[in-house]
Amino acid sequence: MKGSTFFQIVFLSSLLASLSFISPVKKKRNSSKKTSVTKPVKPPAKDSIENPYYIIVDKSDYELKVYDDEGWYATYPIVFGSKDLGDKMKEGDKRTPDGNFKVILKKIHPQWGPELLLDYPNDISYQKFKERKSRGLIPKNARIGNGIAIHATRPQEEWTIDNFYNWTDGCVSVKYTEMKDLFSYIPVGTPVTIQQ
Repeated sequence: MKGSTFFQIVFLSSLLASLSFISPVKKKRNSSKKTSVTKPVKPPAKDSIENPYYIIVDKSDYELKVYDDEGWYATYPIVFGSKDLGDKMKEGDKRTPDGNFKVILKKIHPQWGPELLLDYPNDISYQKFKERKSRGLIPKNARIGNGIAIHATRPQEEWTIDNFYNWTDGCVSVKYTEMKDLFSYIPVGTPVTIQQ
C-alpha cells in the first residue's frame, strides 16, 4: 500500500510539472504566417488596417482568444478577479466584468508591466449597474469602479496562471512573458468580449 501511494505521488507530481509548460497556442493557417509563440505574426502596418484583431475572454475556460480577419489566431491561458467568475456588480467586489469592451490605452504598469486598459465602465456597464441598484442587488451608495485591464503577472508569479489562481481585483491576467507578446501586436481600439 505504501509503495502504491509513493507511485501515485510521483505520477501526480510528474503530471503537474508537465502542465506548467503550457503556453499560448497559435494556429497555422498558411505558410506566410509563423506559429512561434515567442515571435508572433507581425500585424499589418497600422495604416493598412485599423483594427485587425478582436479578443474573446472566456472565463469558464480560463482562455483569452485572439482572432484576426482569417479567424482564430492565438490562445493564452489567463486568470481573473479573486472573488468568483460572476459578473462585476460594483467597485471592490473583486470580480471581472462581463460584456463588450474595447482597448482604450496601452501602457506599462509599474507592477504588472504591459497593460491593455479597457473602456470599463461603458454605457452598458452603467445600465446594468443602475438596474442592479434599483432592484436592491447592490447598496444604494455603491460605486461602479473602473481601471479594468488585461495585464501581466509579476515576472516571478507566472505560476498563478498555471494553477488557475484568480488573484486580481477584477482585471484579466496573462503570464508576464506572454503579455509582452500580446501587447506587441494588439492595437488601441481592439474589441474585447468577456463572457462566462
